[in-house]
Amino acid sequence: MSNRHTIPLVFTDEVRDALRTGRPVVALESNVITHGLPYPDNAATARKVEDAVRAGGAVPATICIDAGEIRVGMTDADIERFASLPGIPKVSSRDMPVVLAGGGPGATTVASSVVAAELAGITWFSSAGIGGVHRGAQDTWDVSSDLIQFTRSRTAVVCAGAKMILDLGLTLEYLETQCVPVVSYRWDDFPAFYCRTSGHRAPHRLDDEHAIARAAEAHWALGNHSSFLITTPVREEDAIDSAEVDTAIREAVTAAARDGVTGQGITKYLMHAVDAATRGRSARANMAVLASCAEAAGRLATAHAQHLAERAQKS
Repeated sequence: MSNRHTIPLVFTDEVRDALRTGRPVVALESNVITHGLPYPDNAATARKVEDAVRAGGAVPATICIDAGEIRVGMTDADIERFASLPGIPKVSSRDMPVVLAGGGPGATTVASSVVAAELAGITWFSSAGIGGVHRGAQDTWDVSSDLIQFTRSRTAVVCAGAKMILDLGLTLEYLETQCVPVVSYRWDDFPAFYCRTSGHRAPHRLDDEHAIARAAEAHWALGNHSSFLITTPVREEDAIDSAEVDTAIREAVTAAARDGVTGQGITKYLMHAVDAATRGRSARANMAVLASCAEAAGRLATAHAQHLAERAQKS
């Protein structure tokens, strides 16, 4: 008899039915609810992101942890509770076993969401931006667990690249070293969250949703059990100039060193500096990125579902 522990997964009816019938589903993180905007804007944003997935033709499945269970899909009541209840912890993949055992609520990040998505049988996941290699990582070894988890989870991740507070050149180098494909969807460059370009060209560009679906399936058919990363830039009218953001970050890095800010505090310090430099435009752009990535993920998940259905008919 196996003593292997089984993680309880609780699905909403909509998500369960979609998975059972082969309809496209896109997983979403709940961290944007608890650690983003204040209430009630955070709840409204979560619903807008789910609506964007639906606009792309797929079913949204926002993931969270609660009462020792992974919730795959959040009801309106769940979103309201997570949006209004203070102190819900941010849960990365390393934190999942402890939070599940403790029985309390937890908001999933990119890394923990892709773990949960794979357990739930959901191929597609959307986030505004992934973590990466931090500036100065050659001294601090500060590398996001998102990148590590991409080497372990069989998911298709749609995002707008990573924030410019990171070292995006080293982030791309890390993904290349770990053989994680990076494909830019209808754009030549690797985007930088609410900036359309990081200054780095994307390794690959594909403009057709069905071609991306075939490429992802080919990646896994080759024996890889890792993620397939698709980037899509924020709309031009919602974007912030990358040079403006980079100048603010460079000044903030110098100020952080002067003020002795290190470790986990540096990210929040730099993001506040960018918010101040852009006079709040970065917060509005953040919401726009969440929605544009979610809609693109919905379209891509729909194309992937069609690809699988056509392949099944031929076999």
